[in-house]
This record gives sequence, C-alpha cells and structure tokens, in this order.
Amino acid sequence: MIIGIDGNEANVEKRVGIGEYAYELLMQFSQFSVPNLQFVIYLKNNPLRDFPKERESWRYRVIGPRKFWTQIALPIDLYLHRPKPNVFFTPSHYAPRFSPAPTAISIMDLSYIHYPELFKKSDLYQLRNWTKYSVEKASKIFTISLASKNDIIREYKLPKNNVVVTYPGLKSISKIKYQTSSMVQENYILFVGTLQPRKNLVRLVEAFSKVKDKYPKFKLLIVGKKGWLFEEILKSPKKYGVEKSVDFLGFVEDEKMPSIYKNAACFVLPSLYEGFGLPVLEAMKYGCPVILSNVSSLPEAGGNAALYVDPENSDDIAEKILKVLSNDKLRLEMIKKGYDQVKKFSWEKTAKETLKVLEKIAK
Repeated sequence: MIIGIDGNEANVEKRVGIGEYAYELLMQFSQFSVPNLQFVIYLKNNPLRDFPKERESWRYRVIGPRKFWTQIALPIDLYLHRPKPNVFFTPSHYAPRFSPAPTAISIMDLSYIHYPELFKKSDLYQLRNWTKYSVEKASKIFTISLASKNDIIREYKLPKNNVVVTYPGLKSISKIKYQTSSMVQENYILFVGTLQPRKNLVRLVEAFSKVKDKYPKFKLLIVGKKGWLFEEILKSPKKYGVEKSVDFLGFVEDEKMPSIYKNAACFVLPSLYEGFGLPVLEAMKYGCPVILSNVSSLPEAGGNAALYVDPENSDDIAEKILKVLSNDKLRLEMIKKGYDQVKKFSWEKTAKETLKVLEKIAK
C-alpha cells in the first residue's frame, strides 16, 4: 500500500499550528514499521534537513510548478506518475483539485467562518472556497477537538462518521535538555501564539494593565510571529499605558521555550476561538499554571487543570490572573493537575489513529 502525503505545511523553517501538526505526524509515520506500506511525501521544494531520511518505505517526490500547486502540479502528477498512491492525505484544508485515489484532509478549526472580519479578504476567499471543495471530495476529515468536529459537521452538513477527532500531542521539545536559573517563578505573565485578532491580545493587554495596579513589577511576555491584522495588537500597550511592561519577543526557537514556560508566573490564552491550543499542553508540561477562554475547544485542552475566563471580559481575565498570582496553594494544585492532563496526549497516539483511518479508506 502506498500512502501519499502533502508535506508542504511541514516543510517550513518556523513551524506553528498546522505546520507543527503536519511535521509531528510525518515524524511519527517515519518511525512506523509496517510490512508492505510505503509513504510518499509530495513537496514543492526539497525537504528540509530535519525531515526523515529516504529509504525504501519512505520517499520524497518534489514536483512543480509551485504556483497553484494543489490545483495543477499535484493532481496531474497523481494521475500520470506510477505507481499511484492508494490514498492521499493532506494535513491541511486543501486537497488536490482532483485525485485518482481517495483523499483525506485535516481542518483545525473554522475560525474563518465564525470570525470572517478577522481575516484578509484574499485569505478568506481561499479558505472558504478551497476548503469547501476539499470537504466535498474528502472521504474522511481529521480534526483536533470535539468542538471543531461539531462545527465542521454543522457547517458542511456532513455525517458524523465522516469527521474523525485525533487530539494533538506535544512538541519534540520534550526531548530537549534544558536548565533554568531558578525554580522560583519570575515576574512575568506569558502568552504564546501567532499575533492575530482572534487571539484576543488587545483584551489581554487591557487586562494586564489592571493587574499592574497590584503587581507593578510584573511584565507581559508575548511570544509568537506576526500573523495578520496585527497592527492594533502592537499599538495596544501604549493605548493602555503599559508600553514599558509588554515585550513582544517574536518567534522563539523551540530550545528556548521550556525555560520561558517554566519560569512564567502563569500562561494566559484568552482566544475568541481555537481549534485546540497546543501551547496549553506545553505550558502544563513545564509546570506553568494555565488560564484559558471558556470557549470552543479550550476546555478540552485544559480539562480541570486550568482556570477559565470570559474572553470578552477584561475584568474577568484580570481577576483570574490576580487569583493565580496571589494564591500559592492554587498555583501548586494547577501545576499538579496540569502534569496529569498532559499525560492524555501524545503524537504517537495521534499518528496511529490517523494511519488506521487512512488504511481503511485506501483503494
């Protein structure tokens, strides 16, 4: 059996979100040893150095042209090149425009449906139209939470068994050795994620300005690359009078993240909508208390280990932060529960569940 996979989302230097999901699945698939099973990874560009090495059961196929790759280059190659894959998996929204093999796709969330005003018009058009045709052609759709599954079923009017939930796991940073200068939590509150409107960062900065009244020495550290419509986010510290206490660190290498999580007083993710929220698990793994929005999939990620807030209420966000900062007993309880919550998730489990579905739909 040949399983074809679109590897482009994973074939980038700085992986977040769906890029991380795609890369971790590839890494797990590459470690499987299944008789008569071959993976062929389709790419626009040569694989990066941290991709698995080629062998008999693991091949790369680099094809062009790059422009409209899923619309032209990929489907033509799937039809003309031999041997053809028995099933084709795209760990993103976009399936090949046509394919001789059954296809499966992944949809992390439907934020573009719920909050269209938060997207650029060109991105929104592509997300709506390309996702729609991909859903119509897909034999199975993978997603990363029950909340997202229910959204997908409602929006695209699909049978329940067409959508499969495979929870994500933790980044490979769990294998990296690191040291921290102190076991004592430092004076900063942490956010990790792409700078974009649905992350609700402006309201987090507003809430932080209220926390500063009682904890004047604290800072807010914002880790993550710029996404889209981020200008208002960058201006918000000055708007709320905390420009000297908010640090935008940009993208931070994986090797540095463990100590950043470990030394934070708490991690806050006040998103308006999330498909899952991988930084939630990362924060818990490194003993950082977690505060989350009470919406979409975040209660699935946080379980009983997190405190929850109304993401549209800056007073509530500030109140929960103050609660964590002022109560050592609560902090310790949250840290312990976080360690237990993390144990429920692994990329190996995600990959095995994904492979099982792909094998079922293969020709």
